[in-house]
Amino acid sequence: MSNWERLLQLMEGPGGGRIAVVGDFMLDAYLYGDAERISPEAPVPVLRVVQEEIALGGAGSVAADVAALGDRACCFGIVGDDDAGRTIREQLTARGAEVAGLLTVAGRPTTKKTRLVGLAQHRHRQQLIRVDAEQREAIDAGVAARIIAALRGGLTDCRAICVEDYGKGLVTDALMKQVLELARSARLPVLVDPARTKDYGRYAGATVVTPNRSETEHVTGLRLATFEAVRSAARTILEACGTQQVCVTLDAEGMALIGPDSQVSHIPTRAREVYDVTGAGDEVLAALTVGLARGATLIEACALANVAGGLAVERFGCVPISRDEVIAELMQLSHEQMGKRRDLPRLLPELARRRQRGQRIVFTNGCFDLLHPGHVEYLSAARREGDVLVVGLNSDASVRGQSKGSDRPILGQNDRARMLSALADVDFVVIFDEPTPARLIEAIRPDVLVKGEDWSDKGVVGRELVESYGGRVVLAKLVEGFSTSALIERIRRGSGSEI
Repeated sequence: MSNWERLLQLMEGPGGGRIAVVGDFMLDAYLYGDAERISPEAPVPVLRVVQEEIALGGAGSVAADVAALGDRACCFGIVGDDDAGRTIREQLTARGAEVAGLLTVAGRPTTKKTRLVGLAQHRHRQQLIRVDAEQREAIDAGVAARIIAALRGGLTDCRAICVEDYGKGLVTDALMKQVLELARSARLPVLVDPARTKDYGRYAGATVVTPNRSETEHVTGLRLATFEAVRSAARTILEACGTQQVCVTLDAEGMALIGPDSQVSHIPTRAREVYDVTGAGDEVLAALTVGLARGATLIEACALANVAGGLAVERFGCVPISRDEVIAELMQLSHEQMGKRRDLPRLLPELARRRQRGQRIVFTNGCFDLLHPGHVEYLSAARREGDVLVVGLNSDASVRGQSKGSDRPILGQNDRARMLSALADVDFVVIFDEPTPARLIEAIRPDVLVKGEDWSDKGVVGRELVESYGGRVVLAKLVEGFSTSALIERIRRGSGSEI
């Protein structure tokens, strides 16, 4: 089983597991406006506000990400007795998060970040400035005790604890120490997205910490421009962080997972168009925690977090990545890794996923010996009948049983499968040994069965079955002048003329 198949199974499995989210809950506000002129008062753009949006930030963003991935976030932190705090509660509750551990602290404002975003030509977004309203002093011992009491009572059935530390005063040394003690007692992993600081002492003993490249350079004092630089500095990084393992996020280079004895694993990512990195760290922490909570190994969870974080940077602002989006990306990665050629047991689960996403399955079959333009046009026509085209390919033994001649097939089944797989219109190729594709059709149950129009008088194998459950049978028009048998005969005669 490929890594992507394993992650697909985990993400498609039952969700709703409880995950404790501890940290700095914040509100993000976005003021969008047309920036079409410069102020006469000063050399600055004039922003004419046309739209306002709010989103959860910090630990709130992590909780929203956890919920979007299909699990249940249990929130532990503080908000102020103000509109921003009430909005955070409302937003989290609407996403199914538990907020009993989100305490209101009078006299301390909710952290709120307001971003002014200029629109060029009414659509191209460019952040101009960010205005922060916050109080960063450490919470007092009384507030910390209340949070720990809430966490102690709320850990029942939790599968993991994640800590989002933005340095806003919630995650103190004393509070973090007690979080780790509770986690050890409950035998839960603790995952931490650290604040930008030179001292990670408060996280010592956590399962894994997830600094980005810049934060890792800051805590170690090293220049880490490449993955190889991170690999060489693995021991220093692990000692500086003081956790069991360190997952360094490396933007376009993916991730470096540093484990016991300074062993380093590289988790690469696919190239993406980066639009905005806001909230990417939150998404990575959420996906990493969800992965572990669902039974993934840490390296598997890192691969999942890589996918979710990559999707996040393609968007503007903190937009939670949904479970369906992650599954779709994992399906694509699995398809790329496994290739188009499948045996039936590995094909059917993939088709089930496609159907769950509302895609129509098309099936056709043939020998496809010496692929020619007629084949290409036929397969293109078949693909247009639905969303996924499965081609049943006669094996060499099956072809020989069709009285096509002792020298047929000209190309072996592996070469024919390879040629078909090279066509963009073909999604999957499955080889069958029987004289007809009846067994394949019964197992696949396509929405559309396609055969060439020359089969109108022969009787299409599988027609009755497909039509019995409401599927369609389509007879595709053939391109005149193209035939494998005619092509082979022309070659035998040594003619160089076109067919």
